[in-house]
Amino acid sequence: MTGQRDRWAELTGGQAGEAYAQRFTRLAESGQDIHGEAAFCTALLKPAARVLDAGCGTGRIAIRLAELGHHCTGVDVDSSMLAVARREAPTLEWLLGDLARLDSLGLDTDFDLALAAGNVIPLLAPATGAAVVRQLAAVLRPGGLLVTGMGLDAAHLPLPEPTVTLTEFDQWCTEAGLSLRQRYATWNGDPYDQGCGYAVSVHSRPTT
Repeated sequence: MTGQRDRWAELTGGQAGEAYAQRFTRLAESGQDIHGEAAFCTALLKPAARVLDAGCGTGRIAIRLAELGHHCTGVDVDSSMLAVARREAPTLEWLLGDLARLDSLGLDTDFDLALAAGNVIPLLAPATGAAVVRQLAAVLRPGGLLVTGMGLDAAHLPLPEPTVTLTEFDQWCTEAGLSLRQRYATWNGDPYDQGCGYAVSVHSRPTT
């Protein structure tokens, strides 16, 4: 651990797993599509790709990606969320760990895609963002992708104000050797315009 509680833990006390899962169950039952992130990632991947779901929560996205034929590993610092993931998909790999110290988990370094959805980046412990991006970049194969989704204003965050700007995030990516490839305003691929409250970003690791 980093010694600092992440913002998610401050909000939930680390006991949000069941309630979080129930929220998405209700959304699905109401007819809403809860698999936008998985569909977005699959469009970027070749069949049977290796995916790291960083901040996987209850495993909703990783489980769907596995159903679509990809090989998924989920990592989260919240044991209550992982308990749900392990119950729902016991054959997938679920790891308890701090994203700022992924190297301590002994992960392979040939993932085709690392995903940090669900406001993972804004909810990191303060001052750990650059380290987390470095760790995520380090597990990607040459040409691998980092896909992130994050709120940029209070309306798109469970916080009173944003904790990171896109300029700061892109700088962390640049320092980690990643280049911005695409940016959208939603997981449906709506165009991103300056001032949008949400950003889905695709950064890539060089092929050589």
